[in-house]
Amino acid sequence: MESRKNYYITTPIYYPSDNLHIGHAYTTVAGDCLARFKRMSGYDVHYLTGTDEHGQKIERTARSQGMEPLDFINPIVDSIQALWKKLLITNDDFIRTTEARHEKVVQALFQKVYEQGDIYMAEYQGWYCTPCETLFTERQLAEGKCPDCGREVEVVKEESYFFNMAKYADRLLDHIEGHPDFIQPESRRNEVVSFIKMGLEDLCVSRTSFSWGVPVPFNDKHVVYVWFDALINYLSAIGLGVDDKAFNERWPADVHIMAKDILRFHAIIWPIMLMALDLPLPKKVYAHGWIMLEGGKMSKSKGNVVDPVILVDKYGVDAVRYYLAKELTFGQDGIYSEEMMAGRINSDLANDLGNLISRTVAMIIRYFKGRIPEPAEAAPLDEELKELAAKVYQEATDKLERLDLSGYLIAVMRLVSRANKYIDETEPWLLAKDEARIGRLAEVMYNLAECIRMVLILTAPVMPTLASRANQQLNLFKDANSLTWAEAGRWGLTVAGSPVQKGEVLFPRIDLKSLEEKPVEENQQEKSAQEVIKAEPVAPVEPEYITIDDFAKMELRVAEVVACEKMEKADKLLILKVRLGEEERTVVSGIAQHYAPEELIGKKVVLVANLKPTKLRGVMSQGMILAASDADHVEVLFVDQIPSGNRVK
Repeated sequence: MESRKNYYITTPIYYPSDNLHIGHAYTTVAGDCLARFKRMSGYDVHYLTGTDEHGQKIERTARSQGMEPLDFINPIVDSIQALWKKLLITNDDFIRTTEARHEKVVQALFQKVYEQGDIYMAEYQGWYCTPCETLFTERQLAEGKCPDCGREVEVVKEESYFFNMAKYADRLLDHIEGHPDFIQPESRRNEVVSFIKMGLEDLCVSRTSFSWGVPVPFNDKHVVYVWFDALINYLSAIGLGVDDKAFNERWPADVHIMAKDILRFHAIIWPIMLMALDLPLPKKVYAHGWIMLEGGKMSKSKGNVVDPVILVDKYGVDAVRYYLAKELTFGQDGIYSEEMMAGRINSDLANDLGNLISRTVAMIIRYFKGRIPEPAEAAPLDEELKELAAKVYQEATDKLERLDLSGYLIAVMRLVSRANKYIDETEPWLLAKDEARIGRLAEVMYNLAECIRMVLILTAPVMPTLASRANQQLNLFKDANSLTWAEAGRWGLTVAGSPVQKGEVLFPRIDLKSLEEKPVEENQQEKSAQEVIKAEPVAPVEPEYITIDDFAKMELRVAEVVACEKMEKADKLLILKVRLGEEERTVVSGIAQHYAPEELIGKKVVLVANLKPTKLRGVMSQGMILAASDADHVEVLFVDQIPSGNRVK
């Protein structure tokens, strides 16, 4: 049996000073999308994430609360792991830099680099930002403050070990030039090259002013400083020095994924460390943009963060993952607001994708007794749909390979939009009225089911529960949790005769007016018992009944539809001419997505005849047609025997 090709993906290891926000969630969701895609493509994936647990900030915070550092961070680490489970992250390992397997490797590699002369002792004097755990020179400060977070810095003067960065600068530039895909996107690569050419200062790699860290093996007065410690997790997690076979199968990493603010550490310091260790460089370093709030970049130290746990509880894991992946255009920053998230869910998922699935299910039930029909009568329009499906598959594949998650989802949603348009073009409701066109109707229904099958596979990396939820209605897969990517590139795999049944709404619409006055971005942290304000008890509200006299004010009459047409540039509206006895009226009704105009002509409906006329899209509507509805369907109330004009009581 041929062994599968390995693929190694990492996120940065996160700093457990507080709960994580959706910026961290984006990075980890992005890595998970790639991991799921690669597994579906036949790779043996190893997806790594974890926590960076050493440093002065952790030590100071813990001591200020009368705690040991490990006792302080353990609950936070637990919450991070719980968040990844909630977001359905499929990481294969979670490494903590306080684990023995990591500390041993850090000490061994520090010793190696020291013995070959690339680490030396000197005195360090500079400026230190505790929240960012970063040392700066005078020229790096921004108006005397931390250039990253804008906070106060403090003078640090101490004996330290330094790593000779300049020795490897030219070699790193040569590597970047010879491997154009090493740093992505391209704009980030240009930034890195410019930074290196300005001249690299040697890196401080040990500290004596605190003790919470990995001890330097040959000088226990020092602890290994943050980046030399943290970056080595990518090696220690896969068995360097312990399991050479496993390590050699995994290394070099196929891609390191991170936010752009730590690119310099991964694209300069880390490659130079690997060169000093005589190890291969990672194949790709990908730095995505930030998710921004109106007040600027999200930051735990600034307190302007969005809790992803609240979002998942409110909107569902598939919807939140979709929004995160769709929002950040390749290489650029994105803006978050709860209104934008709700709008995206409504437009893309409820209106387009969810509506496509529910309409298709309803029509197969209505026209083919709940069984996907055998395709029987093709037309040129079908070939257009098939050609687009093939193009979308290829484009989605290419975009995912490049980690362009937004571009990948835009491509997939083009197929969703085309399938919805295909319904309007083929008009299944008219085909169903002509027995001679049943073969054509079967073809249309099969093609819609096939498009949905492809879309469910293509969206599986980002929305991992959707395929199984939709499969309960359309029965497209034997096992919706074991999909292969290649199946999305082959037309005709839907099995005719498979049963179809109505199910729950896949993506409920969100009432934008119902959003809280203080949306999620107001940093909704759980209040302590002392902070909770108890509300006064409120008496139960009695139901608001109407009397028979109130009901009598409503004039309901039977009206016959004598003409009907779609309103231009309004997908949901029909313009109906109705007759009430001898009187004719114009009525605008939002049922165009459920009824073709031809279906209504000659039918008798129930009209609210004394409703105040109102102008809709420039047309005066003189009444309202009654209809029943659930989340998926609208059914107009028809009358059979009673002549038009008669009152409904």
